[in-house]
Amino acid sequence: MPDWKKLIAGKIAIAKKGNTAGKVGENERVPAGQTRVTNFPVLDLGVKPEIPLDQWQLKVYGLVEKELLLSWSDFQALNHITDISDFHCVTRWSQLDMDWQGVRVRDVLDLAAPLDTAKFVTMHGYDGYTTNLPLDALLDDDVLIAHSVLGKPLAREHGGPVRMIVPKRYAWKGAKWLKAIELHEHDKRGFWEVRGYHNEAFPFQEQRFSEDDDI
Repeated sequence: MPDWKKLIAGKIAIAKKGNTAGKVGENERVPAGQTRVTNFPVLDLGVKPEIPLDQWQLKVYGLVEKELLLSWSDFQALNHITDISDFHCVTRWSQLDMDWQGVRVRDVLDLAAPLDTAKFVTMHGYDGYTTNLPLDALLDDDVLIAHSVLGKPLAREHGGPVRMIVPKRYAWKGAKWLKAIELHEHDKRGFWEVRGYHNEAFPFQEQRFSEDDDI
């Protein structure tokens, strides 16, 4: 089992390093406090689940008219797109122009038909990870359930078979090893949010930590 306290403390230390308020990134696409990289660093909680494609399922449930349980073949039958976006990690690195392939989250949610009372979403990973967002944040064209990146299937260490990509937020808001999408009426903070990470996580506002939490 991973040493959760050590892992969490280490990630928070990296994310808190340096005072960058008011500074400008190396170009207008790199938020303040971030450094552009050309590799794809691996960050996780010490657990990298292995999910065979014939056992993978994606559940969409909660405040929906039709609960979904998609198999890999169901997922492959949906409309797949390529979207190029920038990727900003709270641990202070950014990679630009990542070409993700996958299915728009909006298209999957349309199949489930969210109820009018559904306002917030929790993403669940096969590793037990959770993170939260307003439902509206998942409806943008660039928010994907991604199965490939940079021309290759998404590697296990990067969240394969699929992960969620939410380019307008810090990367922790896109759950790796995506297992389920749960819709709620009220917000429910996820793994990092209850440990002091910001609930909204906009990179260009440097929303790394909640002002209400002492960490």
